[in-house]
Amino acid sequence: MAYRLVAFDMDGTLLKERTIFRLAEERGFVNKLREIIDGKKFGYEKTIEIAKFLRGMEVGELLKIFRGIPLRENADEVVKELKKRDVITAIISNSYDLVVNDLKKRLGMDYAFANTLVVEDGFITGEVIPHNRNLEKKFPECRIHSICKRDVFLSLCRDMGIDARNAMAVGDGEVDICMLRAAGLGVAIGENERVKREANVVIENLMEILKYVDGGEEHGH
Repeated sequence: MAYRLVAFDMDGTLLKERTIFRLAEERGFVNKLREIIDGKKFGYEKTIEIAKFLRGMEVGELLKIFRGIPLRENADEVVKELKKRDVITAIISNSYDLVVNDLKKRLGMDYAFANTLVVEDGFITGEVIPHNRNLEKKFPECRIHSICKRDVFLSLCRDMGIDARNAMAVGDGEVDICMLRAAGLGVAIGENERVKREANVVIENLMEILKYVDGGEEHGH
């Protein structure tokens, strides 16, 4: 089966590191960040709390730090090759629109979806608007993330007139699992064992995606 759309997670998938941890290192709130992440709150509540640490930061400073995060090996080559094959590419991230759109532009990708970081006069206010507008809607096992990657993925497929069975999703974290399940081919990258179990295929290098795009490799759960 050929795949007409590939949706990527960003942090840990297209990038080697996690944006918020790099920002926390630069701004000195790593310990607070870990406390919030390890806490019992829902995912979207953590997103709202974490964004407060960015209050007063200039957009230019944030983007400069973000652009210092290295890409995962072969990320740009893979996107270029997908474009050559007329495959639609998207980033679906629980990070911020500012950085996700920056990476989309840098890699020449088609679509990007993320949470909206509120900016006034070039400065970050510390507020974030979750992409997920259905925070009261609970799916089984869903911890109510700031973005429901499954919903975004299926909505994009509908908008593009593509059956989800002809679309691929690539991710490394538990927030990606619902998207990997919804895709015709769910691809896990990274070390998370639960994500690997939920995926159709597990890869170590993004270049491996290319052998599946045209339906050249067999796969199974």
